[in-house]
Amino acid sequence: MLRRPVAWVVAVVLFAEALGVAALNWFLGVVVDRQDMSLAGLDPDTMSLSSKIGGVLFGLYFALCGLVALLVAVRNRPPAGFGRVLLISAAVVHGLLGAFAWGLVGWPAFTFMVVVLALIVLMLMSYDRPVEPADAAPPAQAPGPESGDGDTGAPVTPPPAPTTP
Repeated sequence: MLRRPVAWVVAVVLFAEALGVAALNWFLGVVVDRQDMSLAGLDPDTMSLSSKIGGVLFGLYFALCGLVALLVAVRNRPPAGFGRVLLISAAVVHGLLGAFAWGLVGWPAFTFMVVVLALIVLMLMSYDRPVEPADAAPPAQAPGPESGDGDTGAPVTPPPAPTTP
């Protein structure tokens, strides 16, 4: 089954994305700091610091999502509770980022976001139903004609109700 490999791929992609997002925002913060330019009267130091803080927080968010995916892959159990909510929110974030990327960056970034979205959704959906182990005993059958108890399997009709004079 593809459940475990997909969870591993999602974990690796989310860890790489966490590192990439944090590094990109840190780089943008450095660029804003070195340009020493103001945007609509905002202090450049404030913009630089907020870009760095936002990058670190967003990177930690993706790293936490990657950690949940890693635990799913190692344990081979579906995410539960807060982990499931976290992965669902990561899927929503990737959908929104994909929509923004289409208009602002172009189709390669959109494609990457949609692929990550699809991987997260595939992981969540593949762990949706529990899978029975191969060595599990078959479910017990109701007695029937094959069991040898004399039952023909025909429906039983109740006796007629007595009539009173």
